[in-house]
Amino acid sequence: MAVTISTIKDNPEEKIQDFAPAMAQKWPGNFMKIAVSEMKKQRGLAIPLIAMNLVWFLKLAITTAFLGRLGELQLAGGALGFTFANVTGFSVLNGLSNAMEPICGQAYGAKNFRLLRKSLVMTTFLLLITTLPVCFLWINVDKILTFFGQERDIALTARRYLVYLVPDLVITSFLCPLKAYLSSQNRTVPVMLSSAVAVALHVPINILLMKAKGLEGVAMAVWISDLIVVVLLTVYILRLEIKNGGRWEGGGWFEQGSDDWIRLLKLCGPCCLTTCLEWWCYELLVLLAGWLPNARQAVSVLAIVLNFDYLIYSVMLSLATSASIRVSNELGANQPGLAYQSACVSIAVSSITGCLGAAVMVASRGIWGPLFSNNKAIVSSVKKMIMLMALIEVVNFPLAVSGGIARGTARPWMGMYANLGGFYLLALPLSWALAFKFHLGLGGLLAGFFVGMVGCLIILLVFVARIDWVEEAGNAQLRASHLEDDQEPVSKDGKQSLQTPIDAVI
Repeated sequence: MAVTISTIKDNPEEKIQDFAPAMAQKWPGNFMKIAVSEMKKQRGLAIPLIAMNLVWFLKLAITTAFLGRLGELQLAGGALGFTFANVTGFSVLNGLSNAMEPICGQAYGAKNFRLLRKSLVMTTFLLLITTLPVCFLWINVDKILTFFGQERDIALTARRYLVYLVPDLVITSFLCPLKAYLSSQNRTVPVMLSSAVAVALHVPINILLMKAKGLEGVAMAVWISDLIVVVLLTVYILRLEIKNGGRWEGGGWFEQGSDDWIRLLKLCGPCCLTTCLEWWCYELLVLLAGWLPNARQAVSVLAIVLNFDYLIYSVMLSLATSASIRVSNELGANQPGLAYQSACVSIAVSSITGCLGAAVMVASRGIWGPLFSNNKAIVSSVKKMIMLMALIEVVNFPLAVSGGIARGTARPWMGMYANLGGFYLLALPLSWALAFKFHLGLGGLLAGFFVGMVGCLIILLVFVARIDWVEEAGNAQLRASHLEDDQEPVSKDGKQSLQTPIDAVI
């Protein structure tokens, strides 16, 4: 039975009837069997993504270590510069590229490879344009930092670091779309392997450039490593195009229309804000810690605790991406029942994984602090604060995965509103009150952050629970259809109609 675009638009009752058998089994009797089947599908996605993200965080650790070898000023300036780069640049680029997940995921499910290519080119072009104002901010970072009270020598060091890091903006504008392009097609192993190769070369590149150019050399090593990943992924995609010429023929690389741009931009705004709101909230938390009475110790303790969180975050981010890809693929394939099951299993798995991550943090609380400091006060405080951070991870995992589900349905505004309400209207004000009004210090900051994240999770779960999966599957067919391909298949009654590329599946 062929489901046409006109059928989806004009006959919603027939559409619901077609999908009813799948949705009638939202909670099948043998849920464990379906859960295991879904986890096997996500395993192939999540494991390479986890490895890739762990490798990426390893690259950050290597960069920090080399900055530390240059001296205290270089470490402070480089770390401050990279924090500024995350807030003003990389968070924005990553957020904008997240809009590719629903479009490419649903297009792949609908076998619309032309839309995949269009999205890759458009997103890359959009990110390149975005780098222009970001470059202006980076070049003037010393003026911005000194205006906000930062010491001039540290601000100038941060500027030196960022000026030589500017090429990474251009490279990231290619890297993020390439990763999303491949991941949405369940091709995560090449991304993992290319990242591993780049990090393996990151150490010798740092050694050579640090000796030759010092701080500037460490900054150059960052974008050179990213460039290696871009080159490897580009070569892989070119080989893939040649190998699958029969299936992938049809162009689409430079056939963008106004409708394509409108569709992309409508998703880019909420996706970007969702990512930025989350990233910025963590940076604001560090800033608040710097205002505590014992600021140096508080910031040191929070930095050590957040380093553990970053390791856990690599798993969390991978599960969220896997959930987004699975949901978008099933919606694009016109399978609302399977998309619903993927969402349910993803949330259940993330809740269990969050508890496991928290257990690991609690079990490691006695050995994590001494890895970073010999100060007994700092080590003791780290041991206490990790307990609070473990509670945060229990909530953070299902929160991240629920956000991934929202992206997979092409409704990223759900995550944006949840982050805005949970982080900025609840977490930050409550953290400030507990830390400074009730004098609970760093523990108050994390406790307020925990309450805010619980609120954020509740908001997002309510949004996800209210998703009409039948309607979203219909929307995915319109979004991932061949409307832009100038094809007009003829229906059985002789009328012109536009069929979705997934007709045979239904």
